[in-house]
Amino acid sequence: MTIDHVNIVVDDLERMVAFYRDKLGLRETKRVTITGDWVATTVGLSDVHADVVYLDLQSGPRVELIRYNRPHMSRPAGTDKPNAPGLRHMAFRIDDIDALVAKLSAAGVKFFSSIQAVPETQVTYAGGVRKRIVYFQDPEGNLLEFCEYKAS
Repeated sequence: MTIDHVNIVVDDLERMVAFYRDKLGLRETKRVTITGDWVATTVGLSDVHADVVYLDLQSGPRVELIRYNRPHMSRPAGTDKPNAPGLRHMAFRIDDIDALVAKLSAAGVKFFSSIQAVPETQVTYAGGVRKRIVYFQDPEGNLLEFCEYKAS
């Protein structure tokens, strides 16, 4: 079994596509509109009409940004907090965390902190690999993480 895609429901589809495509470097591969009984039945809603943009990474599952035109729902309070119950963040494994954080910071992306090293006293990885991470949010408050694994 593998993960096929991650779906993020958004309010401003074009703004979110621009962020994931232009700032994070995902590649837009498809735009579709979904509607009808098949999708309404699948997601358990009625009268569904949604626009979807597929964004691909170099490897791994794709990200699908979906804007529900009908039925619309406002974002529940608190889902932008790291400790809120439910699926909480998406992590991107990257090779040069320092360079990407510097680039995005210069472009106005706000990070929760500086890059943090995961303490070896709490988590270890085979072969002397160290993990460094940083959290941030996309323009609509969805939590994202960059993680870098390098041998020390």
